Amino acid sequence: MKYSTAIVGAFALCVSEVVAFPAAAIEYAAKAERDARTNEELESAIASFEKTRRAVGFDAAAQYVSNQGQYAFNPPKNVNTPLGDQRGPCPGLNAMANHGYLPHNGVATIQQFIDGTYKVFGMGADLGAFLALYGAIFDGDLTKWSIGGPSIATPSVLGLLGEPQGISGSHNRYEGDASPTRPDLYQYGNDYKVIIKQFEQMFALQPDAATANYDLSVLTPFRADRFQQSVSENPYFFNGAFTGVAVQPAAYTFIYRFMGNKSAEYPEGRLDQETLKSFFSVTGTPGNFKWTEGYEKIPDNWYKRAIGDEYTIPFFLTDLLAAAAQYPKFLSIGGNTGTVNSFTGVDPADLTGGVFNADTLLEGNNAVCYIFQLAEQMAPDVLKGILTDVTRPMDMLTQGITQVLKPYNCPVLQDIDKSQFAQFPGAKGAY
Repeated sequence: MKYSTAIVGAFALCVSEVVAFPAAAIEYAAKAERDARTNEELESAIASFEKTRRAVGFDAAAQYVSNQGQYAFNPPKNVNTPLGDQRGPCPGLNAMANHGYLPHNGVATIQQFIDGTYKVFGMGADLGAFLALYGAIFDGDLTKWSIGGPSIATPSVLGLLGEPQGISGSHNRYEGDASPTRPDLYQYGNDYKVIIKQFEQMFALQPDAATANYDLSVLTPFRADRFQQSVSENPYFFNGAFTGVAVQPAAYTFIYRFMGNKSAEYPEGRLDQETLKSFFSVTGTPGNFKWTEGYEKIPDNWYKRAIGDEYTIPFFLTDLLAAAAQYPKFLSIGGNTGTVNSFTGVDPADLTGGVFNADTLLEGNNAVCYIFQLAEQMAPDVLKGILTDVTRPMDMLTQGITQVLKPYNCPVLQDIDKSQFAQFPGAKGAY
């Protein structure tokens, strides 16, 4: 496949950046509830990181993201119809399509996703490549995919059992439950329309417009609340290995890491109320908010991540693990069993034949190895519902996951006990 070399190269860019527990852990250390051993390891890693981390810096010319001229806002036409422009559950991708950083129809190739997410947000090439590759495999035709639903730009091709459904049709494959602002599919019947009460809940966490900053110290507890809301309200809530443990944290960390406006005063970014509303296509004031489908915008005078401080896979995994250290339930694969408040977790030892266990999941690189190897082991069953021959997509996925895990010296996981998921009605589509 013509993208393979570029993708492998992109993954390799950040292998040297892997550290045990770098930057983002600082944001959680003061509040985290951990056992003594984990806390000691964390404090040591933070101290080491603080000694070596370079100043992020700010270069206005290099970091400016235009929303003018060729990149002026252009709303979607006939949004989310097969013949129209596609917009979906990811506000950042929607904004990119509205400003011409992705094709306006909302269907893009792997390379277009890699280039666009770097140009607009400063996403690392390794992370952009893996997410784009994953989307092409599970939501598209192996070369391109829709940021919303089905589109005439991604017709069924030889080997596909049906029309590619895009990210809006990828529940339990790419998209999952407990989103910041989007609904749980089996609770609301869709997974991409903003639920205003959820946006209001998030917005209210920083009520003072003059000082508001929706950083990870705000968004991580909000994620914990949303997780519990899904457990309490959705009898089919399911926290999958990849969709829940990996994609769900991205839905929260990406908000601050990418949408926060960088400046000399706030080189790590400040995400104020108006910027949040712009990226989420929300207007009005609390109690009178209005969401306009597909109208996500890049704000005026907005700046992306610093050059050299791209949000890479190691950086993302650091955020993921730091949040899990604060809220261990984030690593719980499982779900409700048909009634609310019936969340049951799958024992990692039972699932993996003892290769991983709950007592050591947060030690070293175990959690990272666990998440991505589970995703690989589960993929064939998912793909058999999409493709007549899973050989090529599995080769692509295995290549991508191998590059992600290359620095981590993971124990080998040969197989998993998929029968563990039979008790979860909300797991439909995943196993």
